[in-house]
Amino acid sequence: MNLANNAPVSIAPESLRTRAETAQEELLYNFWNEELGMMNQVAPYKPGCNDHFIYWWHAHAIDALADGYERTRNSAYLERIDRIVEGVRKLNGGTLLHNYYDDMEWMALALLRVYDAAKREKDRKDVAVLWASIRTAWNGHMGGGMAWKKDQLDYKNTPANAPASILASRLYQRFGDREDLEWAKRIYDWNKANLVDPQTGFVWDGMNRLGDGKIDYDWAYTYCQGVFVGAGLELYRITGRTDYLEDAMRTARTAIGRFADPDTGLLPDEGKDDCGLFKGIFVRYLRELLLLRPELADVRRLIERNADVLWRTGRSERGLIARAWTGPVEPQVQLCAQLSGLMLLEMAAALPFVAQEG
Repeated sequence: MNLANNAPVSIAPESLRTRAETAQEELLYNFWNEELGMMNQVAPYKPGCNDHFIYWWHAHAIDALADGYERTRNSAYLERIDRIVEGVRKLNGGTLLHNYYDDMEWMALALLRVYDAAKREKDRKDVAVLWASIRTAWNGHMGGGMAWKKDQLDYKNTPANAPASILASRLYQRFGDREDLEWAKRIYDWNKANLVDPQTGFVWDGMNRLGDGKIDYDWAYTYCQGVFVGAGLELYRITGRTDYLEDAMRTARTAIGRFADPDTGLLPDEGKDDCGLFKGIFVRYLRELLLLRPELADVRRLIERNADVLWRTGRSERGLIARAWTGPVEPQVQLCAQLSGLMLLEMAAALPFVAQEG
């Protein structure tokens, strides 16, 4: 994790907050669908773009709006979140429950953050309903672990396990149910034992996808690294065990070394559709690492540098964000890519303060 070749980025905190707020306004301007009460999945709007409803993108829309609410305490963010939650229910058959366990985990994590910020009982109740369903993902296929979806219980992957561990840890921290802590540890242990390279800490995506017991070693994504980092950090916060923190730091170092350009420090374009969200998730959990280890200047520099390059070269005049944070912006921008860039700008605005020497 050596970005020594990259000059530090020095931008005033108020400017970073202004950039984040502008990006929030641009998300609404470009993607908000008043009739549906949620975001269009493509901008500029294209008829039919919402026909295939992608639940988990909207969970991250709520997460990004929660960033805005935490930063400003403006109730307009909560009002928008409520509209989206109801829009999701409407398009999802009147419920937040879903076939994909990882999608429900993302929604629960987002709504738990809303509960943390606003202390509304309705958000806590929604999280409880989701968590009860999420726990049914654990089964004996592949020696345990959380299934990816309800109609494929023998496919286990990091996207269904690491966020579930994060959720269980956070529930324990807020409400003190010891069983949630046991869930967090059990899920984490399975993920580490089965889908983390013991030599490097690099996190593999999944195993037994095709029913052959094999691990998809060639599926290398930033967000698998991010959520495993996050799971370790939450358990470290609870237990104080340094091995959890060491796991998180090792995975972060390996991931940055593998994904960030050694000369520029920039993260890559990982592709269209769901892949457009991955970098934003990765950066979200790198920021969580900095909350515990603010002295990690190279991690901080990666976030600052990517955010500055995105702001200067990865946005169009109307505020649409490219998948590649260097640009150019695609003719049709998917909601996932817009959210990923917005999360980057919010994380840059929320970096922990570090006193300057001298």
